[in-house]
Amino acid sequence: MREQIEIINQRIAAACQRAGRDFFDVTLVAVSKTVEPARIRQAIEAGVRVLGENRVQEAAGKILELADVVAAHNVTWHLIGHLQSNKARRAVELFSAIQSVDSFKLAERLNSVADELGKRLPVFIEVNLGGEDSKAGVAPGEVLPLCEQVATLPALELRGLMTVPPYLDDPNDVRPFFCRLRALRDEARQAGIVGSEFKELSMGMSHDFEVAIEEGATLVRIGTALFGSRA
Repeated sequence: MREQIEIINQRIAAACQRAGRDFFDVTLVAVSKTVEPARIRQAIEAGVRVLGENRVQEAAGKILELADVVAAHNVTWHLIGHLQSNKARRAVELFSAIQSVDSFKLAERLNSVADELGKRLPVFIEVNLGGEDSKAGVAPGEVLPLCEQVATLPALELRGLMTVPPYLDDPNDVRPFFCRLRALRDEARQAGIVGSEFKELSMGMSHDFEVAIEEGATLVRIGTALFGSRA
């Protein structure tokens, strides 16, 4: 596990160097969906500090089982999968950040629960850049209006944007999608509708994270390259 993390970090560092960026500007989010707790524990002990889960129910048991090592290493859990409003309460209880906000209704629900629990919850707006029916997220044209709405919710901290672009065999063919997400973030900042903390771009996975970093990714969500292929 340490060797796998070291290889990934070397690839991140090389991509940062090509883009003239600092290695520490990019956060590795280890995607642990379907991975058993014992292997996640190994990853944490080997240096992983942010874990990404797709489903609230699956994550709940892992978060409970790994509470000791998570606390010892100051690890945070991010929800990166689609979230239904009826699971918002449990998500706010379990996760340090929600990367998949795709409606104002969901944002309002998260805000209400976070306020009730006395926490300020970092969130990202998920953008469906490829217009794929199989993927969640708002259309590019809806990003700025939704940012403006979410930014008014006091218990949420709008950190940035997230996307899962179409899978293309050549990672370089995905580059325009990453460029578009960066442009949307910059448009929101220039419009003055978001706060200073709105700077994150969660984009890039095992297949294409180096290209994503070259185009400005601040978080890369890596599962297969770290934990291996899953059924």
